Amino acid sequence: MERAEIDALLQRFDQPATEQANPRTRAIVNHLMRELCYAIEDFDIQPSEFWSAVGLLADAGRSGELGLIVPGLGLEHFLDMRADEAERKAGLLGGTPRTIEGPLYVAGAPLCECEARLDDGKDDGEPLFMRGQVLDSAGQPVPHALVEVWHANSLGNYSYFDQTQSAFNLRRSIRTDEQGRYRFRSIMPCGYSVPPDGPTDRLLRQLGRHGHRPAHVHFFISSPGFRKLTTQINIQDDPHLWDDFAFGTREGLVPDVQRVSSPEELRQSGVGKPFARIEFNFTLHREAAPAPSTEVSRARAQG
Repeated sequence: MERAEIDALLQRFDQPATEQANPRTRAIVNHLMRELCYAIEDFDIQPSEFWSAVGLLADAGRSGELGLIVPGLGLEHFLDMRADEAERKAGLLGGTPRTIEGPLYVAGAPLCECEARLDDGKDDGEPLFMRGQVLDSAGQPVPHALVEVWHANSLGNYSYFDQTQSAFNLRRSIRTDEQGRYRFRSIMPCGYSVPPDGPTDRLLRQLGRHGHRPAHVHFFISSPGFRKLTTQINIQDDPHLWDDFAFGTREGLVPDVQRVSSPEELRQSGVGKPFARIEFNFTLHREAAPAPSTEVSRARAQG
């Protein structure tokens, strides 16, 4: 079909619209429909291919994997890049880089003051101690900021989604002290892959790509009057550090990992075996009227 024929057909599809239509939704859907119809014509997509794609998306919805396909195609990273650009245009420069949230946050994690232990003691993984400060763009502490943290266990699984783990294992909310300081004890997370032979894996294999993520720790950092930060730190020695299927690794989010084994520090730590230590400060921007909100409304699990 010629473009003119496709355009006429799309105009016919849009004719039943009434004044009660949401103009933004209508414009966006019409635009996406036009590009999709053009692609079907340009690539001569056959009906069986079309319905195979619909089936894959339906499978992803049933299995909860749409939240994996979105970052896997780079769309979540693209949204981050657009947010970065909007902040630059508003004069907000520097600060801790944002990166993808992913689909595995669970609301309602226990709130702790200044420090927390994330793990329930049932995983024999490498102990991890992490600490730092929440600062403003001038380098001053942000007191009583909220640090929400979550990560996978030593098998690459997340509590709530992995029913073998205790509730809110490796998930906490930490309120910083007067100097913006936080600290927690946990275990070193493990990298993981998308579910084998699931819709995300099938799609990535069609694209000639893998579905591996490097080990990482997720964070939401927030405080009244500041822009909420969604970010994560990645573990520097992971083989997929710069080969993340979800494009989540960014410069500035790969802190040094100290391996500690001296008898004195082991005694002071109370863990009795070598452990890892990470120090990382988060820098927040104050709210700025021209920049779009960093509060993202999306479906999230409730613990």
